[in-house]
Parts: sequence; C-alpha cells; structure tokens
Amino acid sequence: MTTPLGKLERINLREAWKHEATEFTPWLAHEDNLDLLAKTLGLVELELVGTEHWVGDFKLDVLCSDDEGQVIIENQLEKTNHSHLGQILTYAAGVGARKVIWLAESFRAEHVAALDFLNQHTTEELNFFAVEVELWRIGDSPMAPSFNVLVKPNDWTKTSRESAKAATTTTPTKQRQLKFWTEWAAWLQAKSSTLRTQKPLPQHWTNMALGRAGLHLAATVNSKESRLGMEVYIGHANSKSMFKQLQAQQASIEEALNVKLQWNELPDGHACRILHVRLDSPLEEESQWPAYFAWLEDAALRMSTVFRPLVKALT
Repeated sequence: MTTPLGKLERINLREAWKHEATEFTPWLAHEDNLDLLAKTLGLVELELVGTEHWVGDFKLDVLCSDDEGQVIIENQLEKTNHSHLGQILTYAAGVGARKVIWLAESFRAEHVAALDFLNQHTTEELNFFAVEVELWRIGDSPMAPSFNVLVKPNDWTKTSRESAKAATTTTPTKQRQLKFWTEWAAWLQAKSSTLRTQKPLPQHWTNMALGRAGLHLAATVNSKESRLGMEVYIGHANSKSMFKQLQAQQASIEEALNVKLQWNELPDGHACRILHVRLDSPLEEESQWPAYFAWLEDAALRMSTVFRPLVKALT
C-alpha cells in the first residue's frame, strides 16, 4: 500500500510578515531564530546586540556579535536591490563588522556576483553571506521558515591564503600554533563535536562563544610553560563586577566542574580570567596532539555547561 504524501508548497513571505521593521526583524532577532541562522551558516553563535541600530543617520536592521566581533544583518522581504547593497557596505564600515549577512526573498544574479567578488578579495577578517528566506507549508500545516545560503566565504581559499602568508612571515612558534588550531578544528569536525571554534589563526589562543557579548571561552597553548588552558575571558565594560559575582560562586562552580580553577582578577588590567590548566603538555610533541584535543574539547564543553547560565544572569 502506498503511503500518502503531502505536497510541499512555498509561501510568499508577506503572508507571515507584512512589514520588515515591525514584524520580520523582531522575529529574526529572537534567540531561537538567530540560532537557526547561525547553524545554517556554520557560525559559532549569533548574539543579539540590538535591532534598528543607528549607524550615523541610518538604521541597521539587526546588529549581532559572535566570537570574532560585530555581525550586521540586513533584511529584505523582496528581491534584492542596489540601495541595500550600498547600505550593507555603509553599515559594515560604520560598525567595523567582521561578518555581513544579507537576507532577502530572492537575489539578483548581479548581487550574488558582487558578494562573491567581495569574498574573493577580502581577508578572513571580513566575510559576506547572501541568504534567501523561504516559507514552506504542507497542506494546512503551519508555515515553516528556512534559510537557503547562496553566498558564503570560501574558507578553504582564505585559510590556504592566510596559512601560506603565515608560513612565510611568522615565527616557527606561530606556524605551529596555526597548525595546532587548524588540526583541532578538523578533529572536532571529524568527530561531529557540538563545539564550534573561530577560524584558526597563528596565535596562542582560539575563542568560543559563551552566550553573552564581552565574555567568551578561550582555549590556550603556552609553548614556554608547556601547558594547555581553557578559560572564561571577561572583557566586558563591567568586567571587575562580573568577575566578583562569579567568584562569589567559586565553591559551587568548582564542585560542578570537579576541578580547581585559577581566579585571576588582573587588577592592573581591564579584563579578568578564570582558568583551568593542564600542565606537562609540550606543543612540539605532535604525537600527543590528539590527547590535547580531547582535553580541550572536554574542558570547553564542561565549562560552557556550567558558566553559560551564570554569565547570562550577571548584572
């Protein structure tokens, strides 16, 4: 007996959202919908900063942040036009964006080509995405949104270019750091880990989101001291107060993690750090890297689980 199947029907966006600013933008700014967009784009996380954000004399639809910096999102419930292309470039310059996401019902071929061109001629510090917003329904079921990515950065090309540049312009230590973070990212992807990191760079740290702007997790490698670290980095404008609020819960936090943490207020600086370390981990012993990767993943996941609800409650 043949199983009856429904017919998938695409719905005009205006049936769900009559107005961009008052209906679609608030819908997109909801945490669940930003999470869906981030997952579709392969980003670590998108945290809302504000909607209808002023940039000079103009208003940006949605301003977000992620582990690398500011992210702008510009919406259209119709086919793309030249004015919005100019707007996203103006907004990107105005806020110093690291990522630009243009959402529309459909994209003109010229605008797809323009964003591809920008991705090909920028460094990994600036990336452009083109995303079609779709609505679907089967029979009388509720309408279901979907994001269809048309343009995204060619990470392979950019990473290869940056890796080649690092190999010729940086020290052996920086080159090993880049290799370490690159292989860790590949290791995480191969095991389908839920952990998402920033793009590998030739530096001693790599960042991961923690659910609030101004705070993040950072995995670190210290070549001189042969140690690994996983830390909560607090670089918020209210960092000292936030650190003290967390430190007041030190006993319960360390009990939940079953580890002793280093609580570094750094009174002479702005930022604060809460650090979990693994000693005797020389970076030059590449045969040990899989064990290092596993330790970093475990530390990151456990610290994220414990700290994420706490940092969201900070005042």
